Amino acid sequence: MNKSKLSLPKDKIKILLLEGVHKSSVDLFQQNGYNNIKYLSGALEKEELIKEVKDIHLIGIRSRSLITEHVLKHANKLIAIGCFSIGTNQVNLNAAKLKGIPVFNAPFSNTRSVAELVISEAISLLRKIPEKNFAAHKGEWLKDASSSFEARGKVIGIIGYGHIGSQVSILAENFGMKVVYYDIEKKLNLGNSKPCNSLEELLAQSDIVTLHVPETPLTKSMISQKEIGLMKKGASIINASRGSVVDLDALKDSLIRNHLSGAAIDVFSEEPSSNKERFVSALQGLDNVILTPHIGGSTSEAQENIAIEVTEKLIKYSNVGSTLGATNFVEVSLAPNINTQRYLHIHENKPGILNKITKVFTTKKINIASQYLQTDPHIGYVILDINGKVNSAQILSELKSIRGTIKTRVLY
Repeated sequence: MNKSKLSLPKDKIKILLLEGVHKSSVDLFQQNGYNNIKYLSGALEKEELIKEVKDIHLIGIRSRSLITEHVLKHANKLIAIGCFSIGTNQVNLNAAKLKGIPVFNAPFSNTRSVAELVISEAISLLRKIPEKNFAAHKGEWLKDASSSFEARGKVIGIIGYGHIGSQVSILAENFGMKVVYYDIEKKLNLGNSKPCNSLEELLAQSDIVTLHVPETPLTKSMISQKEIGLMKKGASIINASRGSVVDLDALKDSLIRNHLSGAAIDVFSEEPSSNKERFVSALQGLDNVILTPHIGGSTSEAQENIAIEVTEKLIKYSNVGSTLGATNFVEVSLAPNINTQRYLHIHENKPGILNKITKVFTTKKINIASQYLQTDPHIGYVILDINGKVNSAQILSELKSIRGTIKTRVLY
């Protein structure tokens, strides 16, 4: 590839990586010629983030950095966002799309890590490990089998039977547990797991309830006082999905009243922005509750896998314009062609824009070697490869002047 044709050489592309993403991301960027990288171990507060994103082209975050619409208004050079996580709720996806910024994540890379944490917590709750551990630290000796149970034969109810929920299902069956699940979409059950027709049906029969759902209006406080009241007396609940799905005040009340026997919570509606900030929760001080600091996917293996997956997507978008795997964007991909020049054009989805884009080239008798367009109700994204020597600056100027243009650039 002729580097002199690049609209922006790789050493000029500024990359910001926050929250201590796995260093394999830095290594992968550097192996692909990207060396202008700023790496920070923590998240940035709103004003600091706004200051940083003004000159950044690619940004990588985990769960604590919030890319809001207000932040995006200051990110005029930003071309892509990488969420080094399963979820993307820390980014205003629609605002990013309307600015022509695809958002990439790693939806599958830490499923095993989360599933293993859930199973370990399920066993700990059944064996009353939190209470016994709490007592032992105070010098008390609670050697008692009457309230401890094996996992074998117990019913685990999985709410949300996606990638993580199904992994929990497989591991739970290997421990001899009976698995039931509920999902708003029809899913193929694995092993001997059984679907429930309603959330109420699942809650009524489960010894352990574990949640694996996204954050949506439908899932907000989906487990509250009413739902907890439907659960079996002595059951336990695990939440490693999103903090908003369980009403912690209602959960606390049920634990104090001994309706539920225990809980394990890994996610919270409000979480500290760094390890230095104080954590506060309604469940603190209860000896039958496991509280963990959003570590479901925080294993070395998972973080490395996530870093590689997201970084590869960012590099591919920067190098060839591929949006495969973007969560908020139309998916467009063409194989690289070193014998052509490649132009990207993101625009409002309005009639006639593609015709105007094409005319920029055809009126100059420039041959379009290949072209791919994809649209959604809001935007259109087209990749064009052209033959022959052209004045790239002039073409970019004309493409930018087309009414409805959001972003355009030449890759090579």
